[in-house]
Amino acid sequence: MTLPAIAKAVSPYRQLLVGFSGGLDSTVLLHRLKLWRDREPDVQLRAIHIHHGLSSHADAWVAHCEALCAAWAIPFIAERVTLQDEGLGIEAQARKARYAAFASVIQPGEALVTAQHLDDQCETFLLALKRGSGPAGLSAMPERAEFAGTTLLRPLLGETRASLEAWAREYQLNWIEDESNQDDSYDRNFLRLHVLPLLSERWPHFADATARSAMLCAEQEALLDELLSEELAQLISEDGSLAIAPLEAMSPVRRAALLRRWLATHRAAMPSRAMLSRIWDEVARSREDASPCVHLNGYDVRRYKGKLWWIKSTPSFSDVVLNWASPELPLILPCDAGRVSLVSSGHVRLPNGGEQVTVRFKAGGMLHIVGRNGGRKLKKIWQECNVPPWLRDTTPLLFYGETLIAAAGVFITEEGWAEEGVSFAWQKA
Repeated sequence: MTLPAIAKAVSPYRQLLVGFSGGLDSTVLLHRLKLWRDREPDVQLRAIHIHHGLSSHADAWVAHCEALCAAWAIPFIAERVTLQDEGLGIEAQARKARYAAFASVIQPGEALVTAQHLDDQCETFLLALKRGSGPAGLSAMPERAEFAGTTLLRPLLGETRASLEAWAREYQLNWIEDESNQDDSYDRNFLRLHVLPLLSERWPHFADATARSAMLCAEQEALLDELLSEELAQLISEDGSLAIAPLEAMSPVRRAALLRRWLATHRAAMPSRAMLSRIWDEVARSREDASPCVHLNGYDVRRYKGKLWWIKSTPSFSDVVLNWASPELPLILPCDAGRVSLVSSGHVRLPNGGEQVTVRFKAGGMLHIVGRNGGRKLKKIWQECNVPPWLRDTTPLLFYGETLIAAAGVFITEEGWAEEGVSFAWQKA
């Protein structure tokens, strides 16, 4: 790749954040961008290295990358991440943590540049094939994609690893060899070490052919996006929920395509065919009085008022009681559920001297709320106030002693009313 070619590949961006592991691929990418910047000084580069903590050599890798960036006069960032066990596997979890770190440091007007190449594209295609993916999964990696309010660029997707190694040898570049790349217990390494060499030996242009197939799949998906976009827009409400009734009259194929695109609007991981069937059969077609739920990678698909909803999974707080010793200060809620506070101007009375202040998430007995005649149980109040089932045991309830005073943003009880008081505010995370 010539310098004009790398400039074209990242155009129109001239401020770039480069994912820099220190391996062969990212070292060649950073070197080419450095040569381009040397010729055009208005180009601004930054390099970011992710310390996953998975290797005993990780600290040495940071030092190597930092030294190289110093020699090339490229600002360097090292970000340490901690992998969360979410059942995704180490490879997927490391990737998730890596891109979250990229998103946290990218600046306005800057594009993210990563070093995936043609062999990586082939591996991604075969992994999707192994999972039984459809055209969306088989599209593999695009050269450009939306990312964190800007663009993710992959300018090396048309080049083989062999060509990158030739460049590195020509310019006498030094790079890191990650010992985990030789561990064929990882699916991607198994393909790289054992499968692709055989395929390429038999069919030398196999990787190119695979890339063309991925591109064709991407084109078909783009066409479907275009054809279904207007219909999808009519099905989705402003709150992001999806109307169920119009889907019932559709063919299963069309319905599945729309469900996938609805999930994509929420940046959900694409579900398997079996998972789509569960969403439709167990959630969309459940009884009207049921509260069905299907869990998908930390989120829930739920049904409420004739619509499908995409909701972040949260544990039930029904048995949680939080002592609010200093109600003049905000109270932090568990599980990143935000915080509550008593703020000026409202109709919630302040506690009397000696009244213990707590925040809870369930209340028993008959409740009398302002604006309604007679008493009701909390479940009935939630229904009348159109509070979805998944918020009913996570909405903060303010108690003075054993008396329910207010539900944040929903109601005030007669015992909690004041003509001139405060508001019980809930600031969600």
